[in-house]
Amino acid sequence: MWDQQPFLKNDIESGSSQPLYPMMLESPELRWSFIRKIYSIVAIQLLLTAAVGALVVTYHPIVIFFTTTNAGLACYLLLIIAPFITLCPLSYYYQRHPINYLLLGIFTITLAFAVGLTCSFTSGKVILEAVILTAVVVVSLTGFTFWAAKRGYDFNFLGPFLFGAVMVLIVFSFIQIFFPLGKISVMIYGGLSAIVFCGYIVYDTDNLIKRYTYDEYIWAAVALYLDIINLFISLLTILRAADT
Repeated sequence: MWDQQPFLKNDIESGSSQPLYPMMLESPELRWSFIRKIYSIVAIQLLLTAAVGALVVTYHPIVIFFTTTNAGLACYLLLIIAPFITLCPLSYYYQRHPINYLLLGIFTITLAFAVGLTCSFTSGKVILEAVILTAVVVVSLTGFTFWAAKRGYDFNFLGPFLFGAVMVLIVFSFIQIFFPLGKISVMIYGGLSAIVFCGYIVYDTDNLIKRYTYDEYIWAAVALYLDIINLFISLLTILRAADT
């Protein structure tokens, strides 16, 4: 009887060795370590985004510079395209430390400034509502995806549908720029965007559990970060249109 106690204790402590999904061949401990690393990076990105966004919203000379001067307009356009430009060298150096973290920091800060400028034209109540909704949705979908993966569900089939949906959203956004369709169309666009990026959170979390290799932690973090930011912007669009 005394010999069974250490065995039971070790069995409880080895709960992390349970497979994350059926037919898992790799070490669960290594995959959990990889997952924790990704979520740590994403958490730092979100905290940095919140700090930069709060600075832009509260320090009004920044908004005045971007909205009333030609140099500010040029900087704003640069901030919009800079994250996508940064992804090009990041795709080459994503395994090279510390260059990969430096490029990831540039990507996050430039995107955070763009998010902050978007929030600067929104009331604090609407921003808070969007933050709370985003947090609840992200936590819920993440928990659901881990639960579903444990029971053998696979969401890899969502990839082509989500890609097609993003193309539709991009075209629709260009239509909005040249032919504004009014408040209702903005809310519809925000609602469709929110649904699409909810799907992307499930899809990318499923890939994080099953498909990303250990060297692709930067890309996994970028994917999840973009999903969360785009979901936040989509919800902000809906709430801002409803508030006006």
